[in-house]
Amino acid sequence: MTSSNDALTAAGRPYQASGSLQGRTLLISGGSRGIGLAIAERAAQDGANIVLMAKTGEPHPRLAGTVYTAAEQITAAGGAALPLVGDVRRDEDVARAVDSAVERFGGIDAVINNASAIDLSTTEAIDMKKYDLMQDINVRGTFLLSKLALPALRQSPHGHILTLSPPLNLDPAWAGRHLAYTMAKYGMSLTTLGLAEELAADGIAVNSLWPCTLIDTAAIRNMPRGEDMVRAARGPRIMADAAHAILAGSLGEGRAASGNFYTDEEVLRAAGVADFRPYSLGAPEDQLVPDIFL
Repeated sequence: MTSSNDALTAAGRPYQASGSLQGRTLLISGGSRGIGLAIAERAAQDGANIVLMAKTGEPHPRLAGTVYTAAEQITAAGGAALPLVGDVRRDEDVARAVDSAVERFGGIDAVINNASAIDLSTTEAIDMKKYDLMQDINVRGTFLLSKLALPALRQSPHGHILTLSPPLNLDPAWAGRHLAYTMAKYGMSLTTLGLAEELAADGIAVNSLWPCTLIDTAAIRNMPRGEDMVRAARGPRIMADAAHAILAGSLGEGRAASGNFYTDEEVLRAAGVADFRPYSLGAPEDQLVPDIFL
């Protein structure tokens, strides 16, 4: 299987990091594939420690990889990996992930709230089980993992919570298209907004990151017409490079930068990237599908 790192090696690496995550410990939810795994692999190239908490412990017929195969990729990239089968909806699983990270690596430097569920149905069409799933994973899971990691993050000189959620765009078009999903993603973003203010005196940075274009992920591929949609998407490495730039201080803002709703292009431009074509999966830049909420 070709990873996002392999694909980008062939096309060139537009992002040149000015900082490093060597020796830092990242706790990532839902990191067994897609954007979460790409972020983990990029950090691993610096020699970071990666704690992965994901539900997929056994091979899934519709999803590539498990938390254990992801750990193998992280190790191959140069990092140390701790794979944990867990669900952000279960308090005991999240507490175990935090405790295991501290026990194995001595602390936590960054939490990546990557786990998320998506259903773009209208209000009349949405199944309430899907509504509850999105609220539990997206909102409650983000809040819970951030909450339980706070004691460890306070002990780190690089404490950071990075959540993959969009800017709080109150244009009613977004809520009108898919209210249930919008509420769930904006709940994640409200967590960023509130924690950035609440934790300002603690020196813990809290930010969100969102892609400007559609990203090739299993969630998108499993949607109706998903295989067609990803032909006009970018690979997950653009989000991995943007997350690295934020966490490693490649933006020159230092640890004080908090409460931001970054986009991947905004971050990488600030880090010196001028050409985004290497991140594309083949479609010309003017034919890429914009992501929602922007």
